[in-house]
Amino acid sequence: MTKKIDFRPVILAGGSGTRFWPRSRRARAKQVLALDGERSMLQQTVERLSPIAGNEKVWVITNELLAAEIESQLPGVPRSQIVEEPVARNTAPACGLAAFLVEKSNPDAVIGVFPSDHVIGDEPRFLKIIQRGVQLAASGDVMVVLGIEPTRAETGYGYIETGDSGPADLDDSALRVRRFTEKPSRNRAEEFVAAGNYFWNSGMFLWSARTLANAVREHLPEMAPLLEEIASCYGTPEFEQVFAKLYPKCENISVDYAILEPRSAKGEHYSRLYCIPAEFGWNDLGSWESLYEYQVETRSRGDEEGNVAETSGLMTLDSVDNYIYSPKKFVALVGVQDLVVVETEDALLISHRKHSQDVGKIVKELAATGQTELL
Repeated sequence: MTKKIDFRPVILAGGSGTRFWPRSRRARAKQVLALDGERSMLQQTVERLSPIAGNEKVWVITNELLAAEIESQLPGVPRSQIVEEPVARNTAPACGLAAFLVEKSNPDAVIGVFPSDHVIGDEPRFLKIIQRGVQLAASGDVMVVLGIEPTRAETGYGYIETGDSGPADLDDSALRVRRFTEKPSRNRAEEFVAAGNYFWNSGMFLWSARTLANAVREHLPEMAPLLEEIASCYGTPEFEQVFAKLYPKCENISVDYAILEPRSAKGEHYSRLYCIPAEFGWNDLGSWESLYEYQVETRSRGDEEGNVAETSGLMTLDSVDNYIYSPKKFVALVGVQDLVVVETEDALLISHRKHSQDVGKIVKELAATGQTELL
C-alpha cells in the first residue's frame, strides 16, 4: 500500500454449513473442515490475508459451538478477538458489532469483511485487489464491494449492477454501484451476464470503522444502540452478560439488505458505494456440487472419468462424474453417474449431484425428529 493504513480483517465464521452434512456438524461446521487441501477453510482465509494483516489484527465472529475449535486452529489470533455470538444472527449485526468494537480503538481503521468458506485460486492477485480496495475505503465515507466477473448465468449468487467509473485519483478501475439484486431467475441471470455491467456479489466488503458504524446508526437506528452498548462493555466482566441480553434483540438481517441496498438507492453519484471488478479464481463453496465442480475445474482432484474421490482406494467401471468421500474405505463404482457419496463414522449420504443443494433439508428433518446426535 502507498500509505500505512490500519487494516482489520473480520472473518464471518458463524454459519453451520448444513449443505455439507454429514461432514459438517454444529461443532464442526464447514469453515473448520479441510474440504479443499490440508488446511481448513478458515485457516486458508486467514493465511491468505497474512501478508497485509498479521493475525493480531484479525477478528473472528463465530458461535460458542465453534469457538474452541477456531481458537485451536488460529493460535496467533488473540482469544479476545474470537467473538462468540450468543444466538445466530445475520451479517448486519455481526458486521455492525465489529464496526463498533474497532471504532473504539481506531475509527479510521479499515475493516475488511470476509466469509470464512471461500476458495481463492490466484492469491497474489487477490491481495493486490484487496490492497486497492483498502486504499479506496480509507479515502473517506466510502464503501467497497468486490464484484466477481460472472462466467455463467448463475442463479445462486446475488448480482451487483454497476455504472460509471469511480474517482480517477483513487482507483479508476472501481465502478459506482447502481443496485444490488438478490438471487435472480435463470432468464434474469442470463440478461445480467449479457449486459456486461453486472458482477457477482462476493460478500467481501471494505469500509472504515467510522463509515460502517455511522451507516448502522443511520439505517438500523433500533439496532445501533444495542450494538454500541455491547461494544462499550467489551473487555469488562459484564461483557458476556450484556452480549447475551442485548444481541438477541438485534434484527436478523443481512448487511446487503440493511445497509448496502439503502446506500445504493441514493443514486450512484451520491452513495459513494463502489465495486472493484475482480477475477482471482473465486469460488463460494456452498454445496457438494460446487466443491466437486471446483476440484474438477482446478484439476486439484479427479480422474479421467471425472470422478473426484477421497478414499483409501478406488475402482470404477462405467462410472463418471461422481464425488466420493470415504477416506477409510476402498470404494468400487459400477455403472453410476453424477452421484455424491459421503461417509462419516455415523452417517452415509447418497445424493444426485444436482440435488446436493437440498442436503440442508435433511438436517432440518433430523432436528425436527429429535435426532440431535446426528447434528
